[in-house]
Amino acid sequence: MRLLKQFVAVAAVTFVGSQAVAAVEGNAWLALPLGVLAAVAAIGVYAWVVRRTERRAVTEVARAGARARIVRGVLIGFGMFAAVIVNIAFIGGYHVHGLGSVSGAVALFGFMAAAATTEELLFRGVLFRIVEERTGTWIALLLTGVVFGLMHLLNPDASLWGAIAIAIEAGFMLAACYAATRNLWVPIGLHFGWNFAAGGLFSVVVSGNGESKGLLDATTSGPALLTGGDFGPEGSLYTVAAGVVLTLVFMWLAHRRGNLVPRRRRAVGVEPATATVS
Repeated sequence: MRLLKQFVAVAAVTFVGSQAVAAVEGNAWLALPLGVLAAVAAIGVYAWVVRRTERRAVTEVARAGARARIVRGVLIGFGMFAAVIVNIAFIGGYHVHGLGSVSGAVALFGFMAAAATTEELLFRGVLFRIVEERTGTWIALLLTGVVFGLMHLLNPDASLWGAIAIAIEAGFMLAACYAATRNLWVPIGLHFGWNFAAGGLFSVVVSGNGESKGLLDATTSGPALLTGGDFGPEGSLYTVAAGVVLTLVFMWLAHRRGNLVPRRRRAVGVEPATATVS
C-alpha cells in the first residue's frame, strides 16, 4: 500500500509540473525556472509522503552533502555521454555544423531537471527501493529496469530495441547507482547530466523524442546500431556497452560497501539498507 501511496503522490506532482513546463513551451526563460521548481516540488512531496508512510528520516534525499553528490552524478553522466559521442564521431556518425540555440539549451535545462528528478524519485526512490526490500537488490534491479525501459515505448520514435537499450544502460545502471550510494542525489545528477549533454549540448535525439535544439547544430548518420538511428544515441551499442560497464562498477561498489540486499532480507530486527548513504 505504501508503494501505491508514494507512487501516486510523486506521479501527481510530476504531472502538474510537466503540464506547467509544456504550457510555456517556446519560452526558455520561463521553462527553466518552472522545470527547476517542478523538480524541487517533487523532492518535497517525495520526502513528505515517505516520512508519513514509513515513519523514518528520509535519508536518501537528505540536504547534507546534496550539492556535492549532484555534481558528482552530473559529471559521471556528462562524461559517459561525451564518451559515446566521441565514439560515434570517430566512425563518422556525428557531424557538427556550427552553433545551435542558447535559448533551446536553457529550455532543455529546465525540462531535463524536472524529468531526471521525477523519474529518479518514481523509479529508484519508490519502485526500486520498496521492491528491493522484498526481493533483494538483483531482482529489483532487473524488474524495475525492464519497467523503466518499457515506459520509453510511449515516446514518438520509440522502438523495441530502444526500450531494451534503455532498460540495460539506464534502468539497470541508475538502480545500481542508487544501490551503491544509497542516496537519490547521485542518480538524479547522473540522469540529468546524461540527458542535458545529449539534448542541451550535443543536440541529438533523446530517447526517441525527436530533434533537440541545443548549443551545437549537429546531426548523426550511419548504421542505426552504432548511432542509434531515430531513437538517438541511447539506441547505440556504444551506449549499451557504457551502461553495462557502469552498472558493473556500481554493483561492485554496492557489494564492497555492504549495500546489497539479499532476497530474503526482511527479518525481525533487520532494517532496509536505505539508511546507508555515501
